[in-house]
Amino acid sequence: MDIVVENIYLLVIVTLISALQNAFFALKVEKECNSQNAKSSDFERVSCANRNCMDAYPTFLAVMWCAGVCLSQAPAAFAGIIYVVVRQKYFVGYMGQTSQSTPGYLFGKRIIFFLFLMCVVGIFNYLLMHHYGSNYKEYVETITSAATALLLIP
Repeated sequence: MDIVVENIYLLVIVTLISALQNAFFALKVEKECNSQNAKSSDFERVSCANRNCMDAYPTFLAVMWCAGVCLSQAPAAFAGIIYVVVRQKYFVGYMGQTSQSTPGYLFGKRIIFFLFLMCVVGIFNYLLMHHYGSNYKEYVETITSAATALLLIP
């Protein structure tokens, strides 16, 4: 049991943080809904931002967990934390003007693509190991850890 938890605890922490963030977004929508002008443009923006975040959420969770389990937990969790921060930036930007949310949206897409690539590389490495006995996981983990820092470049 400890070995399993040791391999996924960072992913669990990021998942819980993102769940708390979803609750925060829901509270913001509820607050705007209960305000005097429930059909105001503020409510529409907050509701749309929440809906957009919730649409991308299952994809984010799937690729983060697959990348963490198939390849390496630490870079996947780091990318997940960055994604949570970017999603917050997107949400807050959407509450202002929709043009302010564009950088967060594009940055989030880049992080999801990085996590997707991690999944593919992890699966490919498993297939190489299973069929040919070649295990490149150590090299790929080193490259992935170094490449994760590149996610911070805007």
